[in-house]
Amino acid sequence: MRAAISVIAEKGTAALRMSDIAARAGMSTGHILYHFGKKDRLLLEVLAWSQADLWTRFQQAADQAASPAEKLDVFVRFYLPRDQGDERYALWTQVLAQRHDEVGRQILTELLDGWDERLEAILREGRNRGDFADVDLREFTIRAVAMLSGLSEDVMFGRPRWQHTSAHAFALSALQRELRPTDQR
Repeated sequence: MRAAISVIAEKGTAALRMSDIAARAGMSTGHILYHFGKKDRLLLEVLAWSQADLWTRFQQAADQAASPAEKLDVFVRFYLPRDQGDERYALWTQVLAQRHDEVGRQILTELLDGWDERLEAILREGRNRGDFADVDLREFTIRAVAMLSGLSEDVMFGRPRWQHTSAHAFALSALQRELRPTDQR
């Protein structure tokens, strides 16, 4: 899986060959094809594996957070790509750009919904504790994830507007401003 992520990040999905992944992993192409069948299925499986790993690390970091505000910071940090060369986010963009059958769309929907569910849980906890404003969880989540996705594209493209601040700081500030309880504004 790690070999596949690195080859995808280097070559993109259009130029990707199963033999490239097999060579990087030290396996035969036949072995790769036996387990995954076709390239589209391999990409989805690699993405799902990558997300499971990322969510495990996210949950460990969130469990160490002392407050919903700190968990929100962790969420933003894990959602946004680290930099223009972030392999995991490159994989997302490559896979999302492809056409998918119903099974593929279902897998992608579940992965995307996983981000929404994690954010909603943080928001619910913060709202219940009185740390966050009483926002409509679903509507706020949709807007927040859309903003983070747009910022992620900026980071991956290397837009120069992030030279004076980070996309992380910008996103966190915007979310915190909206989540600040009315009596604290």
